[in-house]
Amino acid sequence: MIKYKIRCKDCENTFDSWFASSKEFEKLKKMKLINCNICKSIKIDKSIMSPRISSNSKSFNDKKIANTKQVRSKIKEFQSYIKKNFEYVGENFTYEARSIHYDNKNSKKAIYGKASSNDIKELNDEGIETAVIPWVNDNDN
Repeated sequence: MIKYKIRCKDCENTFDSWFASSKEFEKLKKMKLINCNICKSIKIDKSIMSPRISSNSKSFNDKKIANTKQVRSKIKEFQSYIKKNFEYVGENFTYEARSIHYDNKNSKKAIYGKASSNDIKELNDEGIETAVIPWVNDNDN
């Protein structure tokens, strides 16, 4: 959808209207189906509407910052839970995940560590469930 400001060439009235696309506007104009809502003239021009910008941008930025802090706080809570309840295996994550998955003793332990996106894809292709979560370091802004 696109919103245009329509201007009548005859009476110079302006009004806003929505169209499915710019091609749709041109098609309707060519078919003479768009007219001025005051004088009914079909002599009209269009211009793209400027995006609406909040006059209270400080308030918007404050909310954005508050939301970012809230998300960051939740991620840190989740990280804390993982650190307390999972074993950190670092760069050996892929090896350890396969070892746990293929171990006949059925020793299921929870681990976390580092793996490339390609390694994660290979693990998932093998039927080894993994989850990727965002990780926030304490020294990150």
